[in-house]
Amino acid sequence: MKIVIIGAGGVGYNIASRLALESKNVVVVDVDAHATRKIAEDLDVKVVTGSGSNPGTLQEAGILGADILLAVTDSDEINIVSCLITNQISPMTRKLVRLRNEGFIPFHTSLKNEAPHIDNIINPEAEVVKTIRKLMTIPGAVDKGDFVNGRVKYVGMRLSKTSPIAGMELSDFHNVFGQERPLIAAIIRNNKVIVPRGKNKTMAGDLIYFVCDTQKLKETLGLLGVTVRPVKRVLIVGGGRIGFKLSQSLEQDNIQVKIVEANMDRCNDLSMQMGKTVVLHGDGGDQKLFMEENISQMDAVVSVTNDDETNILVSLLAKNMGVDNTITRISKASYYPLLSTIGIEKVVSPRVSAVSSILQDIRQGNVISDISIFGEQGEFIEAVALASSPITKGPIKEISFPKGTLLVCIIRQEEIIIPMGDNQVQAGDRIILFAIQAAVKKLEKMLTVKLGFF
Repeated sequence: MKIVIIGAGGVGYNIASRLALESKNVVVVDVDAHATRKIAEDLDVKVVTGSGSNPGTLQEAGILGADILLAVTDSDEINIVSCLITNQISPMTRKLVRLRNEGFIPFHTSLKNEAPHIDNIINPEAEVVKTIRKLMTIPGAVDKGDFVNGRVKYVGMRLSKTSPIAGMELSDFHNVFGQERPLIAAIIRNNKVIVPRGKNKTMAGDLIYFVCDTQKLKETLGLLGVTVRPVKRVLIVGGGRIGFKLSQSLEQDNIQVKIVEANMDRCNDLSMQMGKTVVLHGDGGDQKLFMEENISQMDAVVSVTNDDETNILVSLLAKNMGVDNTITRISKASYYPLLSTIGIEKVVSPRVSAVSSILQDIRQGNVISDISIFGEQGEFIEAVALASSPITKGPIKEISFPKGTLLVCIIRQEEIIIPMGDNQVQAGDRIILFAIQAAVKKLEKMLTVKLGFF
């Protein structure tokens, strides 16, 4: 598979990095020679220095016959023109475009349906709002996502000292919980991802990732000692594009919203555009303002300013004032390893959300989705099992999976199976697997050869 990426910024770099690990034929195009040089030094990909909107540059990148074009520069106009020219040179190439300008939002559907040069549109701010909404619903959840069109959920959450499963061996889960047991796909302890086996114990302070039937999520959370509370009141710090989109989304669900914004002109704009949302002019780090607005009564506080340090401060203040459910926008990847040590667990990033959405969109064939967790130290992979695969040739306990991988769910027509060793995968089943980063390439090679990865 050949993929041409226009834009060597944060999104382009991260997509190229992921695809290079899968041994894809990747070409990265950027007008900035320093950016292309860095990618060439860091990654096993080809680079072309030049504008992605230039036909000659696209031809040099080998766009003719390429399977996919990803136009992800910071310029919406360059991204659109890149897709337009690609359609003229290589009509069969699938074209995905990143669009950030809010003015394009009303035209997303018509662009995808009527413009032959655009196959799909990714809006980073819209993607991060989806992520925030998912995280907001479960207290203590630091990550949450879907498989099989929403039929299966994965949730990442920190185990408290009072959790019923803290200190329990995984092999005891079936005896204690029966068929309703949660399947622990991964344990993060001391910043290390562990793929658990039966003799592993969960411990207070662990960050665990479990998988369950969506219809049984509330029941599963109850087994873990978590009570789901409805979110009725939300304070948003930062009235930029993300804050605005989030408040609109929350308003539609009749959730009471307050936005704190430091720029007075932006406050006036928001006041004119919003419906029931209360817009407050102030500094997000102002403890007095938080006290005046009864922040302790909020069900969630979301800090999405353009400044990481401000967002961290807001979340720490909110937690100190009694808010358990805080969500923090972070742009600098170097901050991620430090955040959990200071009590910040729920973190979102437009770049990460956009990369995840793009990677899921370009999956074809029998691998349907691929979701990274914990700073890309581990991955969930959703695939379809073929009759030719060795995965269907016997009970799970007899299948030789790469070390550091785990089969976590089988979906057979309407049945969702949390597997045990005696279960057997059948041809046509959807399967969800988890792998640590070091094992991903081996697992994907196995899937490539046996399941037809692309």
